[in-house]
Amino acid sequence: SCSIINMKACIQLVVIALLNISLACGFATPISHDGRRVMISSSIRTRGTSSLEMAKISEQEAQSAIDKVVAALRKDRTANEELGKLKQVNNILGFGSPQKGKIAVRFNASFQKGGMGLSSVPLPFGLGQSNKSEGRGTMVGQVKASVSEETGKVIECSVFRDLGYGRAFNLKV
Repeated sequence: SCSIINMKACIQLVVIALLNISLACGFATPISHDGRRVMISSSIRTRGTSSLEMAKISEQEAQSAIDKVVAALRKDRTANEELGKLKQVNNILGFGSPQKGKIAVRFNASFQKGGMGLSSVPLPFGLGQSNKSEGRGTMVGQVKASVSEETGKVIECSVFRDLGYGRAFNLKV
């Protein structure tokens, strides 16, 4: 049990380090405990007095990039066969511009595979059955993608299943 506790502490430290790196590189937008976005400096201090300026992108640019990624995933036959139909974007995890001319986005999306997923709950007064979706066959995957700022084309896209512990799907662009 002692090694399990140490392993949990190591995993927590790695997660914190990765989050700090992603915030510093512009992959994530920090959010405060009450849900509001927190602004951080757009420059990273290096040794001495020099600093490295990072490109900023607006939420509208990020949303446009997410829409292009969603359209590409919905259009791709292999993605639909392997992941299922992309139903909705659940939440946006982060966005930024790590390299000039490139928008990086990360978000969670729901994919539904096979079946209608409708409940068979009878309606009152003998009116038949409801068409309420139960969410059967729904998988939430984390999408990591890069979109070209100039052309608006998807450069790369990966979908991680099971919080990254399962297999990853790489969209062929």
